[in-house]
Amino acid sequence: MCGIAGFCNFNGDKKKNIEKMKERMYHRGPDAGGSFFSEDGQVTLGHRRLSIVDLSENGAQPMTSHSGRYVISYNGEIYNYKKIAKKLLGEGKVKEFRGTSDTEVLLEAFESYGVKEAISLCKGMFAIALYDKKEQMLYLLRDRIGEKPLYYGQVNNSFVFASDIGCIAALDGFCNPINTAVLDLYFIHGYIPAPYSIYEGIYKLEAGNILKIKLPFNNLDSAEIEPYWSIKEVARKGQSHLFTGTEKEAADELERLLKESISEQMVADVPVGAFLSAGIDSSTVVALMQSLHQGRVKSFTIGMEEKDYNEAVYAKEIAKHLGTEHTELYITEADAKAVIPNLAHMFGEPFADSSQIPTYLVSKMTREHVTVSLSGDGGDELFCGYTSYSSVERIWNKMKGYPYFVRKPCSELVIHSPLAKKPIYRIKGKLLGAKGPSDLYICSYETDPLTKKISLDNRACSYKYSEYDPKYLKETNHNIMLMDMLMYHPDDILVKVDRTAMAVSLETRVPMLDKDVVEFAWTLPIDYEREGLTGKKVLRDVLYRYVPKEMMERPKKGFSIPIEKWLREPQLREWAESLIDRKTLKQQGILNPDVVWKIWSDFTDRGEWRIQIWYILMFQEWLAREAILRH
Repeated sequence: MCGIAGFCNFNGDKKKNIEKMKERMYHRGPDAGGSFFSEDGQVTLGHRRLSIVDLSENGAQPMTSHSGRYVISYNGEIYNYKKIAKKLLGEGKVKEFRGTSDTEVLLEAFESYGVKEAISLCKGMFAIALYDKKEQMLYLLRDRIGEKPLYYGQVNNSFVFASDIGCIAALDGFCNPINTAVLDLYFIHGYIPAPYSIYEGIYKLEAGNILKIKLPFNNLDSAEIEPYWSIKEVARKGQSHLFTGTEKEAADELERLLKESISEQMVADVPVGAFLSAGIDSSTVVALMQSLHQGRVKSFTIGMEEKDYNEAVYAKEIAKHLGTEHTELYITEADAKAVIPNLAHMFGEPFADSSQIPTYLVSKMTREHVTVSLSGDGGDELFCGYTSYSSVERIWNKMKGYPYFVRKPCSELVIHSPLAKKPIYRIKGKLLGAKGPSDLYICSYETDPLTKKISLDNRACSYKYSEYDPKYLKETNHNIMLMDMLMYHPDDILVKVDRTAMAVSLETRVPMLDKDVVEFAWTLPIDYEREGLTGKKVLRDVLYRYVPKEMMERPKKGFSIPIEKWLREPQLREWAESLIDRKTLKQQGILNPDVVWKIWSDFTDRGEWRIQIWYILMFQEWLAREAILRH
């Protein structure tokens, strides 16, 4: 795990600026750092290294291919690199390798097979910058699901890229304005969806894509982007060729694929462990890890004094049953609150999933014991785990008997009536106007009309949820799962895990996002995944082979913190009100002070909690830090 950065056609001090970019992401790779400067002065690549495989200088980056044609700066892991190396040697493409790093294998694969074919062979998580000296072409590549971040864009006349958006903002002459057009989306979801970023002219390369740009690198419009893998195509193909075996056979195959994935992802030249939150996903990963490991797997959990938010007791029981070497840390309110001032720097742009706080704390504790930790993320989206999926189906079944031309006027009537003062009627009124189940899911995020009035910029901004074809897949749950795999999972869940873990130089790996696991998951019929209100059916079938069913059958409490409660207390309330001071908001000219204070006073005076409060505070905290950096 590392961090990459670079620029092309840069007129300033190249050495000074690449060092500034590398310094900003030091936490992503504290073990070493390197730079590459092309002979013509056009291309500069930077790298920070967290040594995981081949700890010697043979794994140092930026790295040049054997022929000297390609130079790479790469973040991530190629889990099947040994198979690719064997293929290269067997076909006589390479006589021998200098070291044992996946980077060297990746470079030679690019040289031998071409960029698109080579990356299609790879299983892993990655963000790659590859410079072809011969063609004077720069390639940027991102992994299939979006585990590793990759920002790119234009600063003045230069093409720039980095793992951390803060690296780009650190460049001399950076003056890209804040992209206020995306704030409506941010205040709906609590994150900025790809391809957008918080800055104009800076974008996120979307998962499964290759970007290429050629000399003179001075026009972003000349960049070409094409997919090498598509989750939408995988979903459609899978649902068109459903798995025909029994439920037991489905569990057998899933177990086999997960074991193969976990076995590959446990390979490292440094200590490896796993997060254990007591949920189905992480418990499955840890159970399979322990079944594959001769010694005791290291597992990690944090607990909270708040009983409603604490699953550490259950995690300890599961760890004891599996026989792992378990470490737990009980955190206090003070521990959690102390993280808040660091969040803006950690994420580089506004991000407001409040479980970012415990995720950071468990990562910090885990890093004291291991350098790599496996995570159970992905199970909900791949195996129909979220309760919201069954809720959408249940609500739609109640509504669908009434024609849209009847429901829509009723929806408008409720939304604009005095009833809408109460949240429950606002929600019902909005949902009533949904055109179909997928639209119902979108509407569930946008039930409060105040949300789209927080930002003073009212420009519409298209995004993946609003553009999704509700008839793309036949089955309701699968459509919603796919929508989440396109946006919520890569832009919220994976961002949260990557940034918080990397803040403490911990590499996280996600076995359920293995290419073969994902492609198999999309072949499953819905009744193999959900039964009534119970999701992840096939995943549970695998887990119950290792952990007793009764040990897992309990209400899930989630991995979150009581933000609402804390904001009522003097310390955090004072912090919050300083960030949304009316005079400050007016001077900034970005948010509507009246709307912000309406939302805040509804909370403080009438007890009406909106998640947008946290979204606003995280934006204002980021904006305050941004103002300091720019001056």
